[in-house]
Amino acid sequence: MKLQFKHQKFQADAANAVCSVFAGQPKRTNTYIVDRGTVRGVEQLSLEGDQSFTGYNNTKIVLTEDQIKENLQKIQRQHQIEPSSKLEGKYNLTIEMETGVGKTYTYIKTMYELNKLYGWSKFIIVVPSVAIREGVNKSLAVTKDHFALEYGKKIRYFIYDSKDLTKVDQFASDSGINVMIINSQAFNARGKDARRIYMKLDSFRSRRPIDIIAATNPILIIDEPQSVEGKVTKEKLKEFNPLMTLRYSATHKKDSMYNLVYRLDALEAYNKKLVKKIAVKGISITGTTATESYLYLEKINLSGNQLPTATLEFEVRGARGVRKTSRKVREGDSLFSLSGELEEYQGYIVSRINGFANSVEFSNGKVLYAGDVYGEVNEEHIRRIQIRETIKSHFERERELFYKGIKVLSLFFIDEVAKYKGYDALGNELNGQYAEIFEEEYNIMLKEWQSEFGVDDYITYLNKIEATKTHSGYFSIDKKTNRLKDSAIKDRKQNTSDDEDAYDLIMKNKEKLLDLNHPVRFIFSHSALREGWDNPNVFQICTLKQSGSDIRKRQEVGRGLRLSVNNNGERMDTQMLGEDVQKVNVLTVIANESYESFTKGLQSEIAEVVADRPREVTAELFENKVIKDENGQNEQIIDRKLSVKITNGLIRHGYIDDDNTLTDKYYEDVKSGAFQVADELIPYKGEIVTILQSIYDPKAITPEDARGNNVELKLDKKKLEMKQFKALWNQINIKSTYVVDFDTDELIQKSIRALDLKLRVAQIYFRIQSGEMDSISSKEALQTGESFNVVEGDNNKIDSAINTNVKYDLIGKIVTETGLTRKTVSSILKGIQKETFEQFQRNPEDFIIKASTIINEQKATVIIEHITYNKLEDSYSTDIFTEPNLKGRLGFNVVKTDKHLYDHVIYDADNERKFVEDLDKKSEVAVYVKLPSGFYIDTPVGKYNPDWAISFYEGKVKHVFFVAETKGSLSSMELRKIEDLKIHCAREHFKKISSDTVEYDVIDSYDELLNIILQ
Repeated sequence: MKLQFKHQKFQADAANAVCSVFAGQPKRTNTYIVDRGTVRGVEQLSLEGDQSFTGYNNTKIVLTEDQIKENLQKIQRQHQIEPSSKLEGKYNLTIEMETGVGKTYTYIKTMYELNKLYGWSKFIIVVPSVAIREGVNKSLAVTKDHFALEYGKKIRYFIYDSKDLTKVDQFASDSGINVMIINSQAFNARGKDARRIYMKLDSFRSRRPIDIIAATNPILIIDEPQSVEGKVTKEKLKEFNPLMTLRYSATHKKDSMYNLVYRLDALEAYNKKLVKKIAVKGISITGTTATESYLYLEKINLSGNQLPTATLEFEVRGARGVRKTSRKVREGDSLFSLSGELEEYQGYIVSRINGFANSVEFSNGKVLYAGDVYGEVNEEHIRRIQIRETIKSHFERERELFYKGIKVLSLFFIDEVAKYKGYDALGNELNGQYAEIFEEEYNIMLKEWQSEFGVDDYITYLNKIEATKTHSGYFSIDKKTNRLKDSAIKDRKQNTSDDEDAYDLIMKNKEKLLDLNHPVRFIFSHSALREGWDNPNVFQICTLKQSGSDIRKRQEVGRGLRLSVNNNGERMDTQMLGEDVQKVNVLTVIANESYESFTKGLQSEIAEVVADRPREVTAELFENKVIKDENGQNEQIIDRKLSVKITNGLIRHGYIDDDNTLTDKYYEDVKSGAFQVADELIPYKGEIVTILQSIYDPKAITPEDARGNNVELKLDKKKLEMKQFKALWNQINIKSTYVVDFDTDELIQKSIRALDLKLRVAQIYFRIQSGEMDSISSKEALQTGESFNVVEGDNNKIDSAINTNVKYDLIGKIVTETGLTRKTVSSILKGIQKETFEQFQRNPEDFIIKASTIINEQKATVIIEHITYNKLEDSYSTDIFTEPNLKGRLGFNVVKTDKHLYDHVIYDADNERKFVEDLDKKSEVAVYVKLPSGFYIDTPVGKYNPDWAISFYEGKVKHVFFVAETKGSLSSMELRKIEDLKIHCAREHFKKISSDTVEYDVIDSYDELLNIILQ
């Protein structure tokens, strides 16, 4: 796979902000240096003896400080940043960019732009760690072709190595764009290798590497300056003799914000949907950890109009002792009975399951919320639950994204390798505790999913991947033993590592891991490597750490914030997905604390880094800001008078409350495009909204509760009274009855031919295995069979009848399944070939199921040609829309709506969700409803419930009422004959009850619906 890159406005804006500070600087060819003694262009720097060298440097800035300051302030106003009162440091510029939005790409683009505009070509990227260094090196590699297409040249780049200084010479002497990547430790540590940059080296013609570098007047780019720039480092950086210094980070120190020229902080990144949305699965210990009843509430299950159930893990007495099991329970269930009468569960009768509070109440007063663990719990229990929940979240996300060609990865951070992998006395690799738990839970989950979903493309994909092959570890390797080892901690405060081999392994496999054909989907890595993990398709992060760890939550989630890519390497951003971008891009954190605790901590950390954002909307918010009209022209600075006018207008329209806080009406109007301003400000409406987006809004960064978002659909009675809905309902609510008059002999002959041609009953096999008894180590080993070793096994066909003592009423069973008479079924079975009928003996149950299906298909074919519908006097009442307990989960199978008869819609598939979103956005749609199960059409093969009924505004389209059946993809779908019959019956039904006023059809999208109407 090759990652694809595209031009994004915010990255271009950030690059332009830096370049515009030097507007007016002439473009000149870099000065060619040939000297002996003092190096031309470098003040107070001399080379002693015969130390001549040749090279190119960045030309000096010829603008005055006043010109640069004026440019700087203009750029700051354009980006709604408080203008600098003075130049803080000489040509130090700060760029704030949230983790995951493409910071490295942005400063690579900036280098190209600076070279194009001003000819500058020498750049040094200073990084705090091996992790970031390797990430930068990788980014330069994967973007070089992309940028070469735009700029017609490629960057020459290298990682500084004090033992290979020939590249430093090449850096100085080459006239193209050259980039050196260097760790701050390479010039700021006490080790011998770090000191070499300041030493006269025989291998470097008795020159000091720092002198050659400084002579180029490089532009310094500091990646994560808060980690690089200590007091000593700041002084050391001066020795590089930089032309300017550019600082890029998401978390700058407030005392080092030199001349901020561009800001894209956490809040703005979330608002612009440039990073993944965060969801949290909290797991928290409640009550005591003494010897009490163990309980873990995994989730509450909501399904349509069924009563909710709860998935609960508890202990059960079995033949081999007490074990933990996970089961669905209902109100009234007794855990004492379900557990095999374990005394610890006396009094635990489920008294209430609350789908909206996500809780279960028991008769003894105990209440559990989803994610709560209660009772006797140890460290392994919590880790097992975390691993299980990660696998479950992975499967849920993967099933959705598999059909979009997006590989899903899950990342586990652990503290020590031994918990993942170990070695026996001979050096053979063995599973550690976490790997064992993972494989056990993975196989259990896979069986559950196979049982729930049967065999489809996704399950087939899963079955091709072995549990042992789908997880892998990314750790340092001991070069002497070739074994995995714990990473050496470089920075105890940041908990990061500089183990090069571990990063090398991670970065080299970046693209490979994105390929759906690569089996690895779950990755275990050392927690010390968390800052170096940079794969866009991490959708789950689970930190299996000791509870006392103080890793900051922003650092924890940062490895998964980057927007994902599909199997073609295309970024799944707003250009690809539009408003769906954060429905596809969701990062789920499996936290070993409650949802509330994790969310509060994360919000607190984000609030710290956006502390200087305004909290209230006042006239001062707008004053001195620069705005342009919708065409990017007519720039003006907002004065006091205009700022007051804008603020008063916001108050009049109900966009600001008494506390000067933005109201829900403001957010709703901006989202719907109904935001209002005074007439003369209409051309600047977008710019005003941009300024208002600078207001700190904690709701914008609130993580989603991955277990929550349960909703109950509420009927909008106002819509029920709309004239458009009443007109629709009066056209479609009439009932009908059908008459079928077909030739039975025709059905018999068609069924006989189809059975002989298509009936293939599954062959049953049996497996014979033999075993040998080892020495018996214990009585328990003999009882459980663990003293036997299996040595061989074969598959054998069964050619005779199974369970010959079981008697089948074959004709009666098929009569039940098809609705035909015994006489008709008997005639069909007598007519089929002997070889066809003999399949019954091999597998009676499969014979009955498949034969009935084939006969029903032929029945449908015959009926279509002979069925007619008649209109009845009876009709459906609107009471069917008051069905209780229509429930679902937002983001999973429910979407909020504006034009639906209810406030939400429960959808069955992605195409239905997309259809709903289109219906809600289209101005011609007045009202629509997903028809409840109580609305159906009688057919010979069962009740048929159409999907949708839609009413349009008069005059906007041909005025018809549309009843629709939505399918995933009509081009690739073959409707089964039985379903085809139901659709045929629906067409006949609506023709009879509504003449030409109701259109019924099968569609795959709103565009298809519109095409039908317009025709």
